[in-house]
Amino acid sequence: MSRITTPAVEAATGATAEVFEQIRKAAGSVPNTFAAIGALNPTALKAVLNADGVLAAGSLSKQDQETIKVIVSVVGGCDYCVAAHSLLGKMTGLKPDVLANIRAGQPTGDAKRDALAHFVRILTQTSGTIAKEEFDAIKRAGYTDVQLADISLAIAITVFTNVFNRINDTDIDFPLVK
Repeated sequence: MSRITTPAVEAATGATAEVFEQIRKAAGSVPNTFAAIGALNPTALKAVLNADGVLAAGSLSKQDQETIKVIVSVVGGCDYCVAAHSLLGKMTGLKPDVLANIRAGQPTGDAKRDALAHFVRILTQTSGTIAKEEFDAIKRAGYTDVQLADISLAIAITVFTNVFNRINDTDIDFPLVK
């Protein structure tokens, strides 16, 4: 059970109700993590959604975005985000076995995706500057400098929701991942 009491989405008023309505229009419902963040700080939720909008309009494919978000969530230990981004990854066309391999840190059979996965794992598992070899490898895989900025943005967005969900122990409202 979530640690932070979250009022019912239907009871929201003001800025919180406005942002929840935007989410409902886009997604059909308000996921528990957004309900909790929005109830506490609708401006923070708007910032996350705006950043995600920038990412969505950016240079990375939807599959690349979800690959990044799954890996950051696995490394960060956020079961909520692993479940959410596994479902969203499936909705982008990533096959269940590919998603399982991404979560497990195993090759997917797609050299470019594997290079991205390796790069994101290195970034999220270390606290220092990446080695020149890692930078060269992601560039050889075909990722541009603009995409490196978008990779950074995807990581930042996901770290925020991972940390919040770990604090809150947010109830998972997505299909659980084995």
